[in-house]
Amino acid sequence: MPPQKSIDNAEAKEMFPGVVRKTLAYNKDVMLCHFKFAKGAKIPLHDHVPSQIGYVVSGCVRFIGATDADAFEAKAGDSYVIDPSVKHGGEALEDSVLIEVFNPLREEYADF
Repeated sequence: MPPQKSIDNAEAKEMFPGVVRKTLAYNKDVMLCHFKFAKGAKIPLHDHVPSQIGYVVSGCVRFIGATDADAFEAKAGDSYVIDPSVKHGGEALEDSVLIEVFNPLREEYADF
């Protein structure tokens, strides 16, 4: 695996309608991904073992959780963390770009 990956030549994968992921650099311990969300695109409630830390480059996303109290909005310039095995999902309130780090890597996102 190369030590770096350019956003320009990373393979775009549509995970859900309007949600496109590009996997960037990673090793067995940590992974960096770029996400584009079209306004109204949704990621269903789910959980995973890796910790997830994100940064909203542009746009605004409403995150949902197991209860209404777990919901929050993240807009351009905001960062967030989702602990391991915590149920979460989201909806893009406008076209959005996010950068996310997973620790350890998400095996299902390892595509090079």
